[in-house]
Amino acid sequence: MTATVDSFTNWKNREEIAESMIPLIGKLHRERDVTVLLHSRSLVNKSVVSILKLHRFARQIAGEELSVTETMPYLRALTTLDLGPSQIDLGMLAATHKADERGLSVEEFTAEAVAGATGPNKIERRAPRDVVLYGFGRIGRLVARLLIEKAGSGNGLRLRAVVVRNSGGQDLVKRASLLRRDSIHGQFQGTITVDEADSTIVANGNAIKVIYADDPASVDYTAYGIKDAILIDNTGRWRDREGLSNHLRPGIDRVVLTAPGKGDVPNIVHGVNHDTIKPDERILSCASCTTNAIVPPLKAMDDEYGVVRGHVETVHSFTNDQNLLDNYHKSDRRGRSAPLNMVITETGAASAVAKALPGLKARITGSSIRVPVPNVSIAILNLQLARETTRQDVLDHLRDVSLTSPLRRQIDFISAPDAVSSDFIGSRHASIIDAGATKAEGDNAILYLWYDNEFGYSCQVVRIVQYVSGVEYPTYPMAAPATV
Repeated sequence: MTATVDSFTNWKNREEIAESMIPLIGKLHRERDVTVLLHSRSLVNKSVVSILKLHRFARQIAGEELSVTETMPYLRALTTLDLGPSQIDLGMLAATHKADERGLSVEEFTAEAVAGATGPNKIERRAPRDVVLYGFGRIGRLVARLLIEKAGSGNGLRLRAVVVRNSGGQDLVKRASLLRRDSIHGQFQGTITVDEADSTIVANGNAIKVIYADDPASVDYTAYGIKDAILIDNTGRWRDREGLSNHLRPGIDRVVLTAPGKGDVPNIVHGVNHDTIKPDERILSCASCTTNAIVPPLKAMDDEYGVVRGHVETVHSFTNDQNLLDNYHKSDRRGRSAPLNMVITETGAASAVAKALPGLKARITGSSIRVPVPNVSIAILNLQLARETTRQDVLDHLRDVSLTSPLRRQIDFISAPDAVSSDFIGSRHASIIDAGATKAEGDNAILYLWYDNEFGYSCQVVRIVQYVSGVEYPTYPMAAPATV
């Protein structure tokens, strides 16, 4: 009985601490453009229970649970500093302080660890950058949710407009409804109203103009007060430079494609090659969801062990490209009923690796099977390595990469023995290493990589847009440099 009472009392105490964290996190975000993280997961706009669950989840990554009693002192210390726009990871602060042997207080260590974001070193808050979505399908609406979520500080990216074809009566109301409720990703976190007279959706105070157009070349965005905007094309209708150039209209400065680019269009995987984007590059691609899932772990494995060759097999959720029931389709097998069959199909992810990771000399092949689940996929990456290793060594390496490397926002790590695909709906990482399924012996390693092919990919898209717009702020404590 005493143990039960003590456990409940402990929970109530932690609830109280988590509750007191919320206004501190919110104030840092609104007033200073600081995003507080816990092992790369944002704590902004999270509930008391969500904050406690994120602390509990840390045991899956770091091997032990974090307590709010441990992280709260670091959060309090942050509120006393003259911080500029940045992302600050409380989990990393606690872990690096614990490993530090100099005997510094929480306040002293925190001030030193985030010194690059304080005083004369801090970045000045930038004016908002306009963003336009061309298309409003699965990826478009999730990107919209993310942009609205991240607009809390009033700086950074500002979703100004959505361009769609007019589908007839109640078009605006129906599109707002699809943004408000999603069968996979749940309710929109906030309020949405519709101004039909002004053709505007207002989401959490963000006025989003809905522009009806059948052709990119017919829109003058300056007529809507939009300037120097980044346009995100999530229709996939145009993949090459010539087609995407039609978006470079008055008011549009850059075009970002949410599909693999063709020809000389750069294919970018954030965390791996985003720093290769040329300042004058006006058109770029975010590659595919599967490319984003396999390239970061490939880089992590190649950096540490060297990769001689590899094969990726993706078990992918079905998409709108497939038919509900058997019907004509330009691709033979994709014409068969998606919710009733496993469908062998092709994937361009393996060939896209060379564009995103040109330093990788290994030949990577790939194939794909579409399966009857609506979201979350898994990539099985079978690698021949340049040197022998052990399963435990591979797991230790990948866990460390997920915690402390520059790829920590791309790669997550889970050791739960009963994990299944639906557990990863809403994951913001490009891929999640399943520790229990990982195999390694001699010079062979097989990685099982879960990924939310909708939301995780959308997060990668937003990171690229943040980077090219200059509002991707540094994360503290700084990650260890990538292995060359």
